[in-house]
Amino acid sequence: MPLSPFELEIYQNILSSIAEEMGVVLIRAGFSPNIKERRDLSCAIFQSNGDMIAQAAHIPIHLASMSFAVRAVLNMPEINDGDILILNDPFQGGTHLPDITCIMPVFYNNKLEFFVASRAHHADIGGLTPGSMPLSTSIDQEGILIPPSKLYKKKRLNKKLFNEIMASTRDPEEREGDFNAQIGALELGEKRLNETIKKYTLKKVKQAGNELLDYSEKIMKQVIREIPNGVYEFEDYMDDDGAGTKKIPIKAKITIKGQRTTVDLRGSSNQVRGNLNAPYSVTTAAVIYVFQCLAPSSMPLNSGPLRVVEIVVDEDSMLNAKYPAAVVGGNVETSQRVVDVVFGALSKAVPEKVPAASAGSMSNFTFGGINPNTGRSYAYYETIAGGMGGRSGLDGVSAVQTHMTNTLNTPIESLERELPVMLNSYSIRKNSGGKGKYKGGDSITREYKFLSDATVSMITERRKFSPYGIKDGKPGRKGKNTLIRKSKTTTIGPKASFKVKKGESIRIQTPAGGGWGKA
Repeated sequence: MPLSPFELEIYQNILSSIAEEMGVVLIRAGFSPNIKERRDLSCAIFQSNGDMIAQAAHIPIHLASMSFAVRAVLNMPEINDGDILILNDPFQGGTHLPDITCIMPVFYNNKLEFFVASRAHHADIGGLTPGSMPLSTSIDQEGILIPPSKLYKKKRLNKKLFNEIMASTRDPEEREGDFNAQIGALELGEKRLNETIKKYTLKKVKQAGNELLDYSEKIMKQVIREIPNGVYEFEDYMDDDGAGTKKIPIKAKITIKGQRTTVDLRGSSNQVRGNLNAPYSVTTAAVIYVFQCLAPSSMPLNSGPLRVVEIVVDEDSMLNAKYPAAVVGGNVETSQRVVDVVFGALSKAVPEKVPAASAGSMSNFTFGGINPNTGRSYAYYETIAGGMGGRSGLDGVSAVQTHMTNTLNTPIESLERELPVMLNSYSIRKNSGGKGKYKGGDSITREYKFLSDATVSMITERRKFSPYGIKDGKPGRKGKNTLIRKSKTTTIGPKASFKVKKGESIRIQTPAGGGWGKA
């Protein structure tokens, strides 16, 4: 007998609350500002076949792609109670190397029934530059690559693997602390899931998982039915790949037919030499995110909608990266442009449901060196908010992380306490949002002064191509990166890696949102 709507809602809240509590443990136990302040992490629960049945409200780029990671570990020859599985391989379920996924199988009566997983962005896992976000041309330059492996085997730590990971990073103490936080989150998830099974029975919990997937599929079918049948196309461009390729096209052709849709991304750029290549898992996460935005907020967030959204890419596309492609920027920047082109195509069909382009860049900023206060090496990474696009009935929100990122900005107090930098300024970039009936949100100006020599890397977008407006709304202002040496200022390109001296500053002005409708 199917669960009643009341029962289904209860189970949805039970399972999602477990994922949320896992996230709280990870945040509270995390060592790095990236975990405890920015909250660049995600937690979720999966069926034994890899389908996600519940998630916390964490990072969109992590969550829809984590099923690929769980399915990758299913190919391992043996999974036992007490194992903890780990991977970051973008070609086997990962996104980019700093995002490390830890997965714990949940056994009941000696049978594998579920998985719990945590994914966290580690501030440094090796590679050419501190922060592991280099201007790479190969995955081998981006840090340590971890294929699906056992970090713990029947509760015993794989010291060889763990030591290899620690040896790759510039801050092993911080890495170990963040790993321990991830493990703690998994242990909490396993405990809560077992408590739920004992209280409600395994049969009921598994039934709830299946029916939640069916329910989300049903809602997504209704979402698609409300879009007029037809074919809708859009094209946008990425600035450059940091390795010589410029004006990189991303194309979408969306076919709506009844209660199903095909998102055809063929014709987008071939794999590029630089680091903007995106694994198929990332492309999938970006596309499904857009359709989830069109759904009512009551829809359970799980793998169900993937059953009715078909995603097609070219075999050699930058949206379907193959080893040894460089991918560290694909996860953070290409995913944002995929969102822009899918929303852009849908704006031709349902403009009243679609926002103008938001910032379209996570404005990734990494730096590191030797901390003069401790004498130890350090590495730091953050993304910087921008403006949200205007939408029917509402202006865009200013100074907010949008779309595939859901992190926080690191507080000035935390940054200055832990690292040898000062913030000269941190403010809203007034009047940067695109004009329109509903104007785009304003972006951010953030200026860092370095108190010691450091190596800096920047992977940013929308410095050449503005966030678009919809229905005659004006585009938002482009972003701008500036290096300040004494009294001289120099504009830095969208992708850059260089040394800075003590006393020098970097100013980052992020892109703003586009306007919606004619003013």
